[in-house]
Amino acid sequence: MSIQPRLNRFDLSMIVISLVIGMGIFGSPSDVAVKAGSVPVFFSAWVFGGIVTLCGALTFAEIGARYPTTGGFYKVFSYCYHPAFAFMINWVLVISNASSVAAVALLGAEYINPILLPHSLQNPTGTKLTTIFTVLLLYVINFLGIKLSARAQNVLTIFKVAAILVLCLAVFKTDAQPYTMVAIAPHTGNVISAFGLSLVAVFFTYGGYQQTINFGGDIINAKSNIPKAIFFGIGTVIALYLAINYVYYAVLGIGGLQQTHTLAAKLAGVIFGTTGYKITSILMFVSVLAYVNVNILANPRVYYAMAEDGMLPAIFKKVNSKTQVQEFGMSFFVAAALVILFFVGSFSEMLKYVMFFDTIGLSLCALTIFILRKKTKHLNTKDIYVIKWFPLIPAVFILAYWFVTINIFITFKENPFAAFWCLAAYALGLAVYYLSTHKQKPLLPDN
Repeated sequence: MSIQPRLNRFDLSMIVISLVIGMGIFGSPSDVAVKAGSVPVFFSAWVFGGIVTLCGALTFAEIGARYPTTGGFYKVFSYCYHPAFAFMINWVLVISNASSVAAVALLGAEYINPILLPHSLQNPTGTKLTTIFTVLLLYVINFLGIKLSARAQNVLTIFKVAAILVLCLAVFKTDAQPYTMVAIAPHTGNVISAFGLSLVAVFFTYGGYQQTINFGGDIINAKSNIPKAIFFGIGTVIALYLAINYVYYAVLGIGGLQQTHTLAAKLAGVIFGTTGYKITSILMFVSVLAYVNVNILANPRVYYAMAEDGMLPAIFKKVNSKTQVQEFGMSFFVAAALVILFFVGSFSEMLKYVMFFDTIGLSLCALTIFILRKKTKHLNTKDIYVIKWFPLIPAVFILAYWFVTINIFITFKENPFAAFWCLAAYALGLAVYYLSTHKQKPLLPDN
C-alpha cells in the first residue's frame, strides 16, 4: 500500500513551525550570547540567521515543488547525485535527528520534573524515566494514524506559539527589575570568529524546515501547498525568534543570557514570579512534545524512500492502509532515539556534532536546485513556485552554511578525534551502501 495524500496546507504549515521551533529558542540564545560576547554580534547573528533561513526556505520550496515525493530529502540526492551519495548523507542525518530528539526530550523532562515528580526522583534517573514515557506516549499517538498525528501536532504547535507570544507581550506590562546589569563575558577571539561560532547555535535553532519535503507524498496539491506552507511557517518563526530574543535581552541582558540555559523559565520568573515559572515550565514541556512528535512523524518517510530504492529492507516501506503509518519504520526511529538517550551528554557539546552534519547535508541538498532546474526544465512552471532572484538566493544560503561548517571544523582542533569520527560516520554510511547492494545492480534514478 503506497502513501496517499491526507495533509492540507494548514497541517503542513504547523509541521514547518514545529520542525523549526523545538527547545532551541528557549536555550540556545545563551550559547549565542557566550560565543558573541557583545550585543551587536548577538543580534547580527540572529538577523543574519533569519535572512539565510529565508533564503533556504525559498530554495527548499522550489525543490519541494519541482520534486514532490515521499522522503524527498533522500530522493532529491539520489535523483540529482547518486544513490550511494544519497544514502551516505541521509544515513548520518537520520542518526543526527534521533540524537536531537533524545537531547531535546531530556531538556523537556528537566523542565517538567520539578512540577511532576516527587523530590526523590529529582535526579538523572527521574529525568530519563520522564523522557522515555514522553517518547513512548507520542509513539502510541503516531501509531494511531497520520491524520491524528497531524491534529495533535496542530494543537501542540499552537500552544508553542502561544507560549512565545505570552512571554513577548508580558514584558511590556511588568514592573519587575531587569537583570541587565550582569557583566558581559567578552569573546576571546576576533569579531569574525565570534560571529561564525554564534551562527552554529543560531542555525540549529532556525533549522528543521528542510524535512518538509519528506511529506511530498502526504500533501494534497503538493506543488502548490509545499511552498506556501514553507513561506507562512518560516515567516512566523523569524518574527517570533526576533521578538523573543529582544525580550531576553531587555529583561536579562547579554550577561544574564550567558549565565543560564533555562531562559524561558528564568524570564517568566522575573516577570511573573514563582507561578509564572511553573506555568512556563509546563509550556516548555509542551513545546518539547511538539518537536518530538513531528520528528517521529517525519523521519520514517526517509526510510520509506530508501526502501523504495532497495537501500533498506522492504519492511521499512510497509504502510498501514488505514492509518498511513509506517509501523516498522516509525518503531525503528523511536527505538534509535531511546537507545541514543542513554548516551547523550551535554546539549551544548552535542550541538557541534549535530550542526556539522546538518550544515553539510543542507548545503549539499540546496545545491541540487541547480541540477533540478536542468532535469525538470520540461515542466510547466505556471503552477509551481520558482525562485525569482536565482541564483543569488540559494548561493547566499549555501555559502553561509559552508562558513559555519568551517568554523565548526576549526573548533574540532580542541579534540582532533571529533573531526575523525564525523568523517568516519560518512565513510561507514558509504560502506553500508555498497555492502547492501553488492549482490544487486544499483538502482539508478531516472533522468
